[in-house]
Amino acid sequence: MGERYPHMFLILLLFHGAHAALKDPVQKWQTLGGQRPLVIARGGFSGLFPDSSQFSYQFAMSSSLHDVVLYCDLQLSSDGLGFCKTGLTLENSTLIAEAFPKRAKTYKVNGEEIHGWFALDFTADELYQNVTLIQDIFSRPSTFDGAMGMFTLEDLVGLKPPHLWVNVEYALFLQEHKLSAEDYILGLPKDFSVAYISSPEIGFLKNVGAKLKKSNTKLIFRFLREDVAEHTTKKTYGEILKDLKSVKAFASGILVPKEYIWPLGKDQYLRLPTSLVKDAHALGLEVFASGFANDVSMSYNYSFDPSAEYLQYIGNANFSVDGVITDFPPTASGAVACLANTKGNPLPPPGGDGGRPLIITHNGASGVYPGSTDLAYQQAVKDGADIIDCAVRMSKDGVAFCQPSADLSTSTTASTSFMTKISTVSEIQNKSGIFSFDLTWSEIQTLKPDLLGPYTQAGLKRNPAAKNAGKFVTLPEFLDLAKATNVSGIMVEMEHASFLAKRGLGLVDAVSGALANASYDKEGGHLPELMVVSDDTSVLAAFKKFPAFRRVLMVDETISDASAPSVEEIKQFATAVTVGRGSIAQVNGFFLTRFTDVADRMHAANLTVYVGVLRNEFMNLGFDYWADPIIEIATYAFHVMADGLITDIFVYKLSQSLK
Repeated sequence: MGERYPHMFLILLLFHGAHAALKDPVQKWQTLGGQRPLVIARGGFSGLFPDSSQFSYQFAMSSSLHDVVLYCDLQLSSDGLGFCKTGLTLENSTLIAEAFPKRAKTYKVNGEEIHGWFALDFTADELYQNVTLIQDIFSRPSTFDGAMGMFTLEDLVGLKPPHLWVNVEYALFLQEHKLSAEDYILGLPKDFSVAYISSPEIGFLKNVGAKLKKSNTKLIFRFLREDVAEHTTKKTYGEILKDLKSVKAFASGILVPKEYIWPLGKDQYLRLPTSLVKDAHALGLEVFASGFANDVSMSYNYSFDPSAEYLQYIGNANFSVDGVITDFPPTASGAVACLANTKGNPLPPPGGDGGRPLIITHNGASGVYPGSTDLAYQQAVKDGADIIDCAVRMSKDGVAFCQPSADLSTSTTASTSFMTKISTVSEIQNKSGIFSFDLTWSEIQTLKPDLLGPYTQAGLKRNPAAKNAGKFVTLPEFLDLAKATNVSGIMVEMEHASFLAKRGLGLVDAVSGALANASYDKEGGHLPELMVVSDDTSVLAAFKKFPAFRRVLMVDETISDASAPSVEEIKQFATAVTVGRGSIAQVNGFFLTRFTDVADRMHAANLTVYVGVLRNEFMNLGFDYWADPIIEIATYAFHVMADGLITDIFVYKLSQSLK
């Protein structure tokens, strides 16, 4: 596994540092007892490995906080042995249907008929010897499918986890088939230290609690959907929620879906939080939230940053849950140990020995607002970007303005207004488009910006409430905006200069004139540092006469090597390069295979290296990054030692992760 996870040592080292930091006195948390929230690994690290497998549990312990809680959904075989497996039926998460194709059955469970393969229809030996585990969520890696067998609760205890949580979801169903989860748990050897037992069935918890009075085991009442009826009381969970005092009589805490605390509207934006956590804490009940995963659709408020979601539950100003149940325990661990209670903290300066990389925007905060608009730049500055960027485009009548692409159909509403202007320009791109140089500035101003993320068609939309928000920004306006902020630098990017010259549009002259008018050509003063960026060496050569400008070569194509002659040629025109992620980390089948030596060779020649574009969407991330954009950030920052990271994600969160 070491070759498949080339940066694993780095990540474990970071968490070792987090463990050490947690030994120091810290700010009191707003949990019930003032302790930091627990990270509870559902089925282990089930976001990567098959749920409740040996690797899943082992990896959860090695990659998470030292006191991680391992969560086991209890199943019983026909002869009463306890297995860990989420879900009542086994066919979606194991290969049991291949091993026993004729053993499926139909049972009535909670009034509903369910067909499938049930653990209680098989002996422990049949399950142990014949059934292997698979990943039951198709977007997750199938690499480990069929490699591991089912895992018993005894097996899990043998790993000596810091804490163990046993969830009994279907106690009544088991009882109907002459199997007792209660007797099984009470019959466990005394050295089986179960810290938490949870269930959605009040009767089960009351029966177990009556026999565990002298135990340190905490009983947790698990809430299901508010409209579902609980078996013992026949009340809905919504009704029980309104009478938390009654829960205190048989449980020390509650486990609720995360939406019970931060409700989601139909538009997938957060509503105001409920008073559930404060109400429960006032009664002496701990509150645990479930449903956390990095690779599922989440509220647009988080911009696909799973750490931001954890912080909403543990790091807001009003309350903190006592623990989170997650498929990705390393991300939750990082949120607790490294990111919580850091907002507003000063950052170390970038650069230098051990310094953090520069944080460079990609069309401003284009993960939040349409790229290159005034709102995108304002958000980037607010979030703490070091350098903001403007990709300069030209209108038909020679106005230079900032825009993600020369093809306006990809970033504006041009397709609804100027379909007659559609054309194919092979020098720009292979597909047809509506290009800025075919529209006058007055025509462009009739359009609206359009926020289209790279994975919109796959259902991962970016902030739809701001889909057409913001105003277009001319290059002079961008330069003035930068002067009025505290950013340390700006990037001015130029593409297609030779093509534009054939159309009578002087891109270099337009940029040079705007920079001179804004006094950026003068050395000294308090202006932000200026970087001129281009994929055209002749464009960079044209700016040699401005010694105050830093020239950066944009390497568009993916490269796997940087030969000495090519590096020396770059040095004639530039002092820095921007390279894509694929030129640094090679991926095969969504797993990293190796890091190239491109960055090392550039650094050896005293060339600065900026890497991008970094994005939050989990579909953008190799499995090695665990669907966590901060793991990718840490990789480029501390393993590759990139001098700057180009990103369109929340740059504040990125900067805090680099502290």
